[in-house]
Amino acid sequence: MMVEKLKNAMIDWAINRSKIVAVLMVLVVIVAGAFLSKVVMDTDPENMLMKTEPARIFHNETKKAFELSEIVVLGVVNDKDPDGVFTVETLGRIHELTEFAKTLKWRNPDDPSGMEGVIEVDMVAPSLMDHMSQAGPGTISFEWLMPEPPKTREEALSVRDKALSNPLLVGQMVSKDAKALCIYLPLTDKLLSYKVYTALQEKVAGLEGDEAWHITGLPVAEGAIGVEMFTQMGLGSMLSMAVIFALLFFFFRTVHMIVLPILIATVSIIVTMGAMIAAGYPVHILSSMLPIFLMSVSMVDTVHILSEFFDVYDRRRDRKENIRKVMSTLFTPMLYTSLTTAAGFCSLVFAPIPPAQVFGLFLSIGVLVSWLVTILFVPAYIMFIPGKRLESFGLQVREVEKRSLLTRGLRRMGFISWKHSKFVLVLFAGLVLLGVWGIGQIQVNDNYAKRFVGSHPIRKADVALNEHFGGTYMANLILEGEVSPEAIAERKHAMEERMTARLSELGSRFGIGQRATGEIAQEIRSIAASSDSENAMLTSMIDAFDRRFQESLLDQESDFLQALIDSAYRLEEELRVFKRPDVLQYVAKLQNYLESGDLIGKSSSVADVVKKVNQELTDGEPENFVIPESLQGVAECYMQYQQGHRPHDLWHMVTPDFQRTNVTLQFRTGDSRGTKACVEAVERFFAENEPPVPLQYNWAGLHYINLVLEERIVEGFLQSFAGSFIIVFLIMSFLFRSPLWGALCMVPLSITLLMIYGMTGLIGKDYDLPVAVLSSLSLGMAVDFAIHFLSRSRSLYGEKKSWRSILPDLYGEPARAISRNVLVIAVGFLPLVVAPLVPYKTTGVMLFGILTISGIVTLLLLPAMLRLFENTFFKKEEGK
Repeated sequence: MMVEKLKNAMIDWAINRSKIVAVLMVLVVIVAGAFLSKVVMDTDPENMLMKTEPARIFHNETKKAFELSEIVVLGVVNDKDPDGVFTVETLGRIHELTEFAKTLKWRNPDDPSGMEGVIEVDMVAPSLMDHMSQAGPGTISFEWLMPEPPKTREEALSVRDKALSNPLLVGQMVSKDAKALCIYLPLTDKLLSYKVYTALQEKVAGLEGDEAWHITGLPVAEGAIGVEMFTQMGLGSMLSMAVIFALLFFFFRTVHMIVLPILIATVSIIVTMGAMIAAGYPVHILSSMLPIFLMSVSMVDTVHILSEFFDVYDRRRDRKENIRKVMSTLFTPMLYTSLTTAAGFCSLVFAPIPPAQVFGLFLSIGVLVSWLVTILFVPAYIMFIPGKRLESFGLQVREVEKRSLLTRGLRRMGFISWKHSKFVLVLFAGLVLLGVWGIGQIQVNDNYAKRFVGSHPIRKADVALNEHFGGTYMANLILEGEVSPEAIAERKHAMEERMTARLSELGSRFGIGQRATGEIAQEIRSIAASSDSENAMLTSMIDAFDRRFQESLLDQESDFLQALIDSAYRLEEELRVFKRPDVLQYVAKLQNYLESGDLIGKSSSVADVVKKVNQELTDGEPENFVIPESLQGVAECYMQYQQGHRPHDLWHMVTPDFQRTNVTLQFRTGDSRGTKACVEAVERFFAENEPPVPLQYNWAGLHYINLVLEERIVEGFLQSFAGSFIIVFLIMSFLFRSPLWGALCMVPLSITLLMIYGMTGLIGKDYDLPVAVLSSLSLGMAVDFAIHFLSRSRSLYGEKKSWRSILPDLYGEPARAISRNVLVIAVGFLPLVVAPLVPYKTTGVMLFGILTISGIVTLLLLPAMLRLFENTFFKKEEGK
């Protein structure tokens, strides 16, 4: 009763107050559109994670602790010259690009006194890297690898030989075959990656030579996706609009009528996007998809109205009567579909992904806005159309439509659903089983490079450079001494015992009385009890011993205290975890384990630095590329390394207190499943190989963050979709007053999902972010057709009391409306497959699949089920 009153009130107001409706809509569009100029773009995929996400927090803490930056990789490959990239000409161009990259800095808008862009001091290039060599027994010489561009072939080959002699550079800066070389450009902010990328592209375009230049890196791929998705959104939408317009004209042949769906879609998009921006939300990569989603959802209802109006329009009757008849017929199913679609999308609010929450919330709002605009504006708009413009409109005028291929095809489909209903049921049961098997083949995986087509420069760069190097995708494995309260307490107790024993030994050697040593022992115990860490304990002890030393009057007592201070310092050195040879050997063993398993292309850590320095300190021979056996030997290697031109590089690999170390892992592919395999391998290694001291590990780096994001996306979207499915079922059961009819309404959605994702698994398409997002769209589309079809079925059955008798009517206007929707929306969005970004191709294909499959299931399987189980589904109607 309430729905009936609402229907009558809204239809009457739209028809009788058409001018007011039009003015109000224009005002709303103007107000909402005013906010579009205030849009803030957010192209950072990291913002898809909660700010409280532990992985994100640790990632940012790690970047700060080790002064790490996101990196743009500029690579050059020369397979034609026998000397590879180590020719006079190529090295000259590499030097030129290095100098150019140093200039890629701009004033920081947030800090006018500061600069942003490429961090010159951390750049990796031949002219900026050290060559280590033995200058004599126990000493190392540091010289620039390429102080200036070579002038002769011999000088160029000398640069090659020096580079290949350093294992730290092979697979990172230079390829093993010397055919490729990379320049690494760290950035103050990863959001500058696309700006740097475009500047490098312009510079490289002006270079001569046979080399192939490539620009890649995960920040570049992420930045390009963010920028190009926004630009291509406009182009793709316009192309789809043009195709949809052409299809609408083919069906309805009246321009004044077919602009309606495009008007409704445009208004819905402007109002929804304006509301989102007004609420203070930035437009994220995910919410940039709102226009396409809203366009497809909002057009469905309008095409239903157009189709119904086309079929029933009689120019001999009053136009108000025509409109009222159409809107009265469609009001309830349109309300149902809008409520269920909005409820389905709204479930994304509970996903653990902030942009998905915003996306779901405003997509729900957009669906309801679209319904409201459709119900009010469509009748008002039709009232404005001059009568002569509708003279050629309608099924009565266009008799050919009654004999069209579409009409005949639908009648044939109705005959099949009646005559061969059991076969139809068995056929779809087989397709369901195939879909279930296909879903079992799906691999959850994401890769930003694969969002570009194979011909895109970033995709080509990704393939070319990862063939020659250890990998351009980097993750950071952070190791540190166990910091649990139990481990700290155990180490403090061990230190207390060692210092107390050393105190007794030194007291006896220097003849210090038991009273004096007892006081110091008590002070050691007091410091141990009050210190929250072993480092703090040692610092406090050294300070306490030093105060006593300053106050001592006797030489013997001073010597004793100095020896005690020296002992504390030696103990402090032992506590520096990553100065210990056995710990560094453990790190090296972990690196070998990962590299030998082909999980990563290359790794680097302080263990590699110590090995290289030790090699040159000894005799420069390869067999001495090992970690020294003593603590003093390791300390000497660290000290020697810091005599070079880039001493700060050490702090990218280990913290100054030597309690934490960063093992950089390079991956040859951006596939998240490769990252996951590596994470699991590290877990196995620690489980099977006990470290010499208690160690704990954690992960950082964009490549790892993307794995965490993928896991959250899969988990979040699956949960939200399951919730949506249940919500839609409950709403359908309530609206149809029957759980049985609610379940029947879910059949097209269920089969559409099974077939879409079954095909995804069968063709080897990964389940990634675009596929996960598009799964939510199937809720609106598939349920929409089912609601319209079943609502009309129940209504017609109530009049004629026989399923067979209502088939001609059912496969008339209702089936034509659904078919036109399928053809207009599905075919209309197919032009997206020509976009150079894979997410748009995926959107076009999946929209086509969702609409086509759900339309066929609705028009073929549902009537077959109602035919076979007529008495079950319609017994209540018969009772009435």
